[in-house]
Amino acid sequence: MSGYAITGLDPAPFAPLYGLDDAALAERGVIRMRSDAEVGFPCRVTLEDVPPGGAVLLLNHEHLPVDTPYRSRHAIFVREGAREAAHYENAVPKQLAVRLLSVRAFDARDMMVNADVVDGVDLEPLIDRMFGDPSVSYIHVHNAKRGCFAARVDRA
Repeated sequence: MSGYAITGLDPAPFAPLYGLDDAALAERGVIRMRSDAEVGFPCRVTLEDVPPGGAVLLLNHEHLPVDTPYRSRHAIFVREGAREAAHYENAVPKQLAVRLLSVRAFDARDMMVNADVVDGVDLEPLIDRMFGDPSVSYIHVHNAKRGCFAARVDRA
């Protein structure tokens, strides 16, 4: 088993949005919502589902800002007020384990070299298999059903 780390997004770029009124958020293309389910509002900073009643910001985020055809952005949720990025070493956060995932491996030139779809409970063996290929530099995990970026995986 190769070591790996799953890390949430840096909260700093989102912090200026916290506390803005709905009109100010709308000017920036951001929508404030309230979680209404235990699972369904995954924060990309904390890598936790936001419990019912919690405020989340729905926004467009460039999760793969590279100069290749794989450059990508999509909608994500961020828990309003999230201050610290999650870090899981050799462990899969529950938020990922309960979802169907699309997993994409990239090389040092930011080109996709492998991809698969997996039930989240089987993510760890897939990470190990993908990192078994020395050309894989990092992995992106997406929620398979809606296509949203979920997390980045790096070698530890």
